[in-house]
Amino acid sequence: MVREQLNSEVKNHLEAFKEMQKTSPGLQHASYKLLAGAPPQEKKLLTVGISSIEHPHGSHLLDTLHSLFQATSDPELAHIIVLVHLSESDPERLHRAAANISGPFAPHLESRRLLVVSGLLGDSPLPRPLPPSQSSPCEALRSRQREGHALLMNFASELSEYFLLLEDNTQCAPRFVSAIYWTLAAWRELRWVVLEFSSLGSGQVLRSSDLPRFTSFCLLFPEDAPTHLLLSKFRLLLAQTVPIRFGVSLFHHMGNRSQLEDACFPVEEDRVFGEADNPAAVVHTDMLSLVHIGPQYAYVLNEEYYFTLDPVEGNHLTVILDSPQRVNRVAVLTGTSEQGLYRLHQGQVLLGSEPIGDSGGCARYTLLGPLVGGNLDQRVFYEEGAVEQLTCIQLLVLESQESWLLIKQIKVWTEYEEEEES
Repeated sequence: MVREQLNSEVKNHLEAFKEMQKTSPGLQHASYKLLAGAPPQEKKLLTVGISSIEHPHGSHLLDTLHSLFQATSDPELAHIIVLVHLSESDPERLHRAAANISGPFAPHLESRRLLVVSGLLGDSPLPRPLPPSQSSPCEALRSRQREGHALLMNFASELSEYFLLLEDNTQCAPRFVSAIYWTLAAWRELRWVVLEFSSLGSGQVLRSSDLPRFTSFCLLFPEDAPTHLLLSKFRLLLAQTVPIRFGVSLFHHMGNRSQLEDACFPVEEDRVFGEADNPAAVVHTDMLSLVHIGPQYAYVLNEEYYFTLDPVEGNHLTVILDSPQRVNRVAVLTGTSEQGLYRLHQGQVLLGSEPIGDSGGCARYTLLGPLVGGNLDQRVFYEEGAVEQLTCIQLLVLESQESWLLIKQIKVWTEYEEEEES
């Protein structure tokens, strides 16, 4: 019901939002209290933002911070600032929560890698929660969450170039900062609003320059609208029509959520894909093939691979499916596993529909994403109202390179494991 309400209100509020971007004061009247640490002396690449609110089953904030710093190397730490916003109205509990962080994470606080703050909206125009007697438990919880996120993002907008939103019950994959860094480098010249490194409520990356616009966007909706739904509508307004979500999640939930939290914040769990199931297809390329090594080798799910000499800008390798398929995930692997030799340095993957006869490929292509370190692994989503079937998957060379290219494997998933078992 909330999603349907937001869809309706997004259409109604588009013009109001455009006007608000010019005139809104945002959260200029918000006030903050510095509880531990100090802001960095120079702008960082990435702010890791965590808003912590009271949970019925207790807080996992300390476990989240332990996981975050254990997963980050010293060189990676030089490029990030971890910002924690504590939402707590009782001063005694607030200072106790800050003290619990200050002890185990003192080195990070002293090095200006960790900053703990608490904020108040003041006279800011963010819709205020209803009195407890008039609001449902979900409305009150969502309102606290959104207020915490708005204050967090408002404070973070000048700290770094990019912003990563994490929940306070998140386990981080090792070297997640490097994975995000290289992904951002590959996407730098492309159009995007939100990059998703998990299917959970954690792991969305935005440009810090968009944070003021997002907090302004929040002002248009009821106070109980969940943040993750607002983010999805925000990217639609800024012309990112489908999610950009990577195939391997960098973030996972830790601990148990209460029944109330599950009811108030229903999020998509990580899909179990199982093994790729490459449907029948033919493969065409205009690259120079070696004798006895055809392009089909790149698509067969075994140890075979496809080698080519000195690919040039505009070369392609295109998989043309025998019949249109609803593809859910695509992975393209180039180069050797060791040392990354013979990988494609600059390339991207396109998805095609409207097949042309006689194996001529497809008439319409849309970008799935660029290769990151010679590889791509992304979920596939479809625009609302679009035909949810694909015929072509194309690897396109963006820049000539004077070295061999090894296309190790192209993997395609058309079904989820749980759907196969049902």
